[in-house]
Formats: sequence, structure tokens, C-alpha cells
Amino acid sequence: MEVRNIAKSKNDSLLINDQINVAELMVIGPNGEKMGIKNLTDALTLANYAGLDLVLLNGNSTPAVAKVMDYNKYRYEKQKKNKEQQKRQREANKDIKEYKLSVTIDVHDFETRRKNAYSYLQKGHKVKVSIRFLGRQMAHPELGEEVLNRFALSLSEVSTIEQKPHLEGRIIHMLLAPKK
Repeated sequence: MEVRNIAKSKNDSLLINDQINVAELMVIGPNGEKMGIKNLTDALTLANYAGLDLVLLNGNSTPAVAKVMDYNKYRYEKQKKNKEQQKRQREANKDIKEYKLSVTIDVHDFETRRKNAYSYLQKGHKVKVSIRFLGRQMAHPELGEEVLNRFALSLSEVSTIEQKPHLEGRIIHMLLAPKK
């Protein structure tokens, strides 16, 4: 009896072929059909005869459940799903970029942030612009609003104001969305 031995990575939690140490198993065939309760040697022989692997899906149930499948193909599909899920998660996370300005921002700093926001908006993402008032700057929130409006005006060819400047505590926010 020849049993296929496949290297198991550290993060895989499924036992395969020789690693299984359960006396009786509910065996599920490669097409999803129930093959009944079998002892371990019979299940391994079935899997070997089909040229596939015996994978223990649930060792805690009574009887334990194992499936006859191509384990390498299963692992590949699982990795592919995980990569796709991570890709979608990264896409969702980089949807909004925040730029922090100040009431007393210098021309060069303003231009640098404007250029970065410009390129980000061109890629189709949203930009959140905020100003945090320090100390006595709270006495003149209109100065912060002027800076935000100037920022929005400088980016008006690639963006529209989705959310006008509004004050929340010591911070004033504005949201810019790319033009369609």
C-alpha cells in the first residue's frame, strides 16, 4: 500500500494520510458523496486507489469526518481565495487618504500636500483634509476654513467637495471626491 506524503506547512490545521490517527472515519468521496463509516486502513486504501489524499476535516465529531480529495489542489484554491480576499481588503483600506494641514501652513508645504492629493484623486480615491486648531487658533476657525477652501479650489479640476468643511471639537474636516 503506497500512501502519498505531502509536506504540511505550519499554518495548515488539517491532517492528511499518515498523520491521521483516528480508528473509524465517516468517509466522503471526491464528488461529495457519503461512502459510509470505514476504518482508517480501508479509507487510506480507498484514497490511494483513487490517487488522491485522505484529509481529516473534523476529528472532534463522532465519528470523525474525512474526505478523499487532491490536497495540493485544495491548498492552492485556499491560498488563491486568501490572496483575493487580502487584495479586496487593501483596496477598501486605501479608499480614503487623509491630509493634515494647519492654519499657518507655508506655501511649499501646501503645494506638496496639494500635489500628493492631486495624484491620489487622479487614481480615483477620496481625500479627507483636516486642520487641528492649537491654543488660541480656536478663536478664529474661519481661518482654517479659508485654508480648506483654498485647498479644494486648487484641486477643483480633479475633485468635487463631497462634504463641506465642518468643525468637530478642535478639528475641522472636509472630504473631496474625484470627478467622474
